[in-house]
Amino acid sequence: MKRSISLWQFFGFLFTSVIGTLLHFLYKWSGENALVALFSAINESTWEHMKILFFPMFIFAIIESRLFKEYDNFWCVKLKGILLGLLLIPVVFYTFNGVVGASPDFVNIAIFFITAAISYIYETKQFKKEPSHCNKAAALGTLLIIAFLFAIFTFITPTLNIFVSPI
Repeated sequence: MKRSISLWQFFGFLFTSVIGTLLHFLYKWSGENALVALFSAINESTWEHMKILFFPMFIFAIIESRLFKEYDNFWCVKLKGILLGLLLIPVVFYTFNGVVGASPDFVNIAIFFITAAISYIYETKQFKKEPSHCNKAAALGTLLIIAFLFAIFTFITPTLNIFVSPI
């Protein structure tokens, strides 16, 4: 039976939505465990919301990579999709807040889900295109560097607004 990349991408969106939502609360639920802080939101900053999108998408990409080995460009497509999501969160959030003034919680939640959906839709379209040249090692290495940056910036936080919690 042939696996459908579109169906699996939909599962990825659901996985990211559920796990990302759980990661939003997991740090508090764990009693502020430092290990849990590496991959879950520790505050309400834009950076931490990017983190809870990144880790579920990356974990699901690892799962999917075992099922769709026929896509030579798999890791390049996943890198582009994840980067798209990581870019959209601050762009949409700061644009909305710049226009409206401040966003209510339901808007922030919607931004997360819409961003995840757009990322997975983009990836699905990329998988259906003719594959382009892809350096798998560089793409996967870039994702690992991003994961490392999310972890390290949890404890060594730069003094930029994207890291500041509005609460």
